[in-house]
Amino acid sequence: MTTGTPFPELTAEEAAELIPPDALLAVSGFTPAGSPKAVPRALAQRARALHESGQPFRIRLLSGASTGEACDDELGKAEAVSWRAPYLTSAPLRKLANTGKLDFVDMHLSHVSQVVLEGFLGPIDVAVVEATEITPDGKVYLTTGIGNAPTFLQYADKVIIELNARHSPRLREMTDIFMLPPPPNRRPIPIHDPLDKIGTPHALVDPKKVIGIVQNDESDGGRGFAPPDETSRRIAAHVSQFLLDEMAVGRIPSGFLPLQSGVGNVCNAVLAGLAESSDFPKFKVFTEVLQDAMLDLISAGGVLGASTCSLTLSDEKLSWLYDHFDEFADRIVLRPQEISNNPGLARRLGVIATNTAIEVDIYGHANSTHFFGTQVMNGLGGSGDFERNAFLSIFMCPSVAKGGKISTIVPMCSHVDHSEHSVQIIVTEQGLADLRGLAPIPRAKKIIDHCAHPAFRDYLHHYIESSPQGHIRHNLQRCFELHTNFLEHGAMLPDLDLSQFGPR
Repeated sequence: MTTGTPFPELTAEEAAELIPPDALLAVSGFTPAGSPKAVPRALAQRARALHESGQPFRIRLLSGASTGEACDDELGKAEAVSWRAPYLTSAPLRKLANTGKLDFVDMHLSHVSQVVLEGFLGPIDVAVVEATEITPDGKVYLTTGIGNAPTFLQYADKVIIELNARHSPRLREMTDIFMLPPPPNRRPIPIHDPLDKIGTPHALVDPKKVIGIVQNDESDGGRGFAPPDETSRRIAAHVSQFLLDEMAVGRIPSGFLPLQSGVGNVCNAVLAGLAESSDFPKFKVFTEVLQDAMLDLISAGGVLGASTCSLTLSDEKLSWLYDHFDEFADRIVLRPQEISNNPGLARRLGVIATNTAIEVDIYGHANSTHFFGTQVMNGLGGSGDFERNAFLSIFMCPSVAKGGKISTIVPMCSHVDHSEHSVQIIVTEQGLADLRGLAPIPRAKKIIDHCAHPAFRDYLHHYIESSPQGHIRHNLQRCFELHTNFLEHGAMLPDLDLSQFGPR
């Protein structure tokens, strides 16, 4: 099969040979959606072969967010990555980062494009970008995840295009590529509605930089999420009632506001709860990731449309989308992440941000990335882009984990991604704490009474009462006592009767 372009056609193995050791490699996509597959897999195979012969080979890897198994996981298992930014969820890369074998740089996703154009990370040696088509004059039609691909195409020294026949060329009908010039030449981004389009259906590359085309016919490998469990449904019910109450008193307009939704079952449950409620108006979404549940809600009419950076869909749902494309072509907009996650747009549109946390402390700080302050689980992602600039910033988590051995409400977060100054609403299955306008001690008492599991409330209240007086009361000798209890005894409260939490 020929590409129909003047660019050299390469095998994935030939393309991998063109990526030198220690190169800064930039890849397209955002989650598995739109990330390259054949070339990274071949690069991992090359690294293994070199390692077996006693030769070192590692590259630095830059992307939009996480990528798919063929990229992050394969390169991680081959120990072929020395540096990774701006995000990860890959288990092999996580293991390397947590054992000191990988330098992981966690970044706000909206910042990456500007950091690249500033040249702060150094030159991008090679970009590998998945597309449905590249024209002789350098128009590149991207696939399911836009990410930072437009920026990488512009600033990379060399470019390899993976043409993926699995994806529909009609994706360009949803795509809206708009790039910001460097400061101080930026004007306000003219988006006033989540579905506004202001750019082009294609990215651009200097044809002279394209060193090869690799043919591919492989799915993104996306997987769906499990149906919401009882804990997620209870969290969703608290959020839904809160937003209805805010509408009733006029703090949210009657037509509602655009919603941003993080990834996972809890966020999906909240979306479903809002869209299925007869009391809610139909609303639009301004977010970074569109999942299976969102597609169902748009199809059912509960959600009018969505602006996103990525179609992070299961393979089955993506095939269904392609079969029903006419229904969605003008109701979904795919944007670069510098636009989808833009803080100014979140503030202008009045986005309601819903994200999840690993733990929250009694004063409202949230940890969304690290277990026990040291072990990275995933990156910050786009949650910080939205929560700091949202009309309402909501963080959600179950009140306990590991069958009651862990409380997610703690005296002090072991790692802080989101400060008390930005977190407005905390929700667990126990209830909701509205922190707006509250000083530290009233804030702490509300979080404990409304969000902590009853089994941990006495401990948390006593912690405040026994701590030295101050604007924020903390006992620096005991603030991580729950964490150290778990590390030493396997439970935050070793004497707690865990039978009340049911089967584990």
